[in-house]
Amino acid sequence: MRQRANRFLPAHALLAALAIGAVAAQAQAPASPPAAARIGYLDTKRLIDNMPQTVAAREKLEREFAQRDAALRADETRLEELRSRQNRDAPILTLDAADALQREIDALERLIRRSRDNLRNELKTRTDQETDRNWREIENTIVEFARSESYDLIVSSPVVYANPRIDVTDRVLERLRRQYQTREAGR
Repeated sequence: MRQRANRFLPAHALLAALAIGAVAAQAQAPASPPAAARIGYLDTKRLIDNMPQTVAAREKLEREFAQRDAALRADETRLEELRSRQNRDAPILTLDAADALQREIDALERLIRRSRDNLRNELKTRTDQETDRNWREIENTIVEFARSESYDLIVSSPVVYANPRIDVTDRVLERLRRQYQTREAGR
């Protein structure tokens, strides 16, 4: 009879081990659900448009392109004068003079169109370069803010909807302003 009991002992031990394992697994499981994630929303366009680094870059580009912009405006004024002269003097101009005036107007229109396109393209390129130059600082500031304020996730625009109470744009913008002021004070 004892032999028969010993034969079943390993099966009982296995069942006991499984039961103990199940109890231990339940003890390690969290007793309460995890804390809600802390999420913030960042309006990237508003941040970039209003940060002092962008404002300074915009002023720099205005100074850089001021002379070319003034030359373009002077050409546009000249074109309006030529058109006005053409309208005013059309009845008294000879055919050769009218043709010469029209050729001058056409040439100036092409020059203005080409200059405006070149200026627009170069301004866009320079604006993109200035934004790229500031992008690393923006990203680092957002990450630093999120970590220091214990955010689990910062979502940037565009989004379908973000409640204004989770909008952290102004707080990140303030950090960028302080960083800019500190850097400028050190120059």
